Amino acid sequence: MSALVDLHLHTTASDGRLSPAELVRLLAKQGLKQVAISDHDTTEGLEEAFAAAKEFPDMRIIPAIELSTDIPGDEVHMLGYFLRYEDEELQTILRQFRAGRLERGRMIVEKLATLGIHVEWERVQEIAGEGAVGRPHIALAMVEKGYCKEPKDAFPEYLGRNGLAYVERSKMTPPEAVEMLIRFGAVPVLAHPAYLVNMESTIAELAEAGIVGLEVYYAQFSPETVEQLARLASQHGLIPCGGSDYHGLGNEGEPLPGTLGPPLETVELLEQAAEKIAATAGRQARVSAK
Repeated sequence: MSALVDLHLHTTASDGRLSPAELVRLLAKQGLKQVAISDHDTTEGLEEAFAAAKEFPDMRIIPAIELSTDIPGDEVHMLGYFLRYEDEELQTILRQFRAGRLERGRMIVEKLATLGIHVEWERVQEIAGEGAVGRPHIALAMVEKGYCKEPKDAFPEYLGRNGLAYVERSKMTPPEAVEMLIRFGAVPVLAHPAYLVNMESTIAELAEAGIVGLEVYYAQFSPETVEQLARLASQHGLIPCGGSDYHGLGNEGEPLPGTLGPPLETVELLEQAAEKIAATAGRQARVSAK
């Protein structure tokens, strides 16, 4: 039986290949009831998703986002749920993040050219459309030109953190991302932790920094890894979250939405955490006003 909850999904607003409306229809077909649209550095896909979801009253969309942050020697992704996405200050910050993605993408294409990998920057932008430009868009352009068979094949040698064409961009630290998410009402959750170089110590440090949840039921993790992460979530008092991280890029074996996800109780716990965050912000605002 597939999951009823999927809290990690991407659309064409960032580096997914389905429009928000197309993704919503797929989610409904998969029988999902509680889902989170969590595009990279943008919430531009949410309004279209909410509009499309009106056809499926049994399905609820949670406004979310995925932010990239840096620690020495590694990249940490942070998810935020129940984000107050209409806040104009937040949108100003996100526009700056997306500008950094655009410049980084252009620099990667230039670096690839010095390595004999020639893809057109204009084509990368066409693939991204109105979405936030990301490395998967460059990988898709490489597939089109025959440099690799699948988008994922571009990462180990060229586009991954240790790849020959990798270009760093300005990022926050994980604690800064936690603070930012909480400031805009979101519940901060560490994404796909098993990809981290020093997983257990990083989880412990980020639990101290204020993360509320941990992505446990991640569709690309083995059952053994899921079990290990469930223990770590319990150990640190973190809400066990998860989902498919669906992009629809065409990689062989990419899990469909709902392949694995957390129980329905996870959404209740996240919502309670969001209410506490909102209440704390309200108290602080009243104190500041005195």
